[in-house]
Amino acid sequence: MQITSAQNSKIKLVNRLRSKRGRQSEGRFVIDYERDLRRALQLGYAIDFLLHQPGSAAAQRYPAVDAYAVPPALLKRASYRENPDDIVAVMISKPAKGITALSAANIRRALVLVELAVPGNIGALLRSADAAGMDAVALVDTALDLYNPNVIRSSAGACFRGNIYKLSSDEALAYFKAEAFQIVAADAAGPRGLYELDFAARSAIALGSEDRGLKADWLNAADQLASIPMAGEVTDSLNVSVSGALFMYEMHRQRRRD
Repeated sequence: MQITSAQNSKIKLVNRLRSKRGRQSEGRFVIDYERDLRRALQLGYAIDFLLHQPGSAAAQRYPAVDAYAVPPALLKRASYRENPDDIVAVMISKPAKGITALSAANIRRALVLVELAVPGNIGALLRSADAAGMDAVALVDTALDLYNPNVIRSSAGACFRGNIYKLSSDEALAYFKAEAFQIVAADAAGPRGLYELDFAARSAIALGSEDRGLKADWLNAADQLASIPMAGEVTDSLNVSVSGALFMYEMHRQRRRD
């Protein structure tokens, strides 16, 4: 099957999926990088349809789905990346998981992201959380959706894991307290250095927004306020995605040691 016009309904649908509102109303999202597509399929997502360049070898690897050949210029317009692969996949979304699903999960190590707003930071933290073996990631009071193209790209497919939960601050704080988690809050003014911490068997690492850090209710609820030691003359903080990776890997190091 072929598509040659930008007015085609499939192309218009892909354009609507550029916005969060469009992704939510359609229950669909777009992947334009085959590595991410393979990981989404591995983690249980389904393709609605494919757009591909004529003669694409990649499209032949997915023979069981509806596929449409489109001219290269039109495919590029449908992609998010500057240099996309030669396929664009429209995927079927999954509902976001909330407090009910988290309460039913058996987790011991959690990353809590409070009011983060930059898709690239969230994606990078999801990628690091997967690499460091975190059981769950709680997205707290964030307006972003997991299918934002920058989250997908920067997470390298980790956003498709089923261990990500969207919560309010009240829900998250009540859950971690009720389940006796040690809450470790990353704070530039924290009195203890990261490498002085002894992570408990059940621990939650909390990170705040890129510009303001953690809110007072999280700082007050934390069992430990910890900072990252700085040896430079100018730098007093790190990007939140770097900070989160350091905290998670210190937890991972201690777990391996024990």
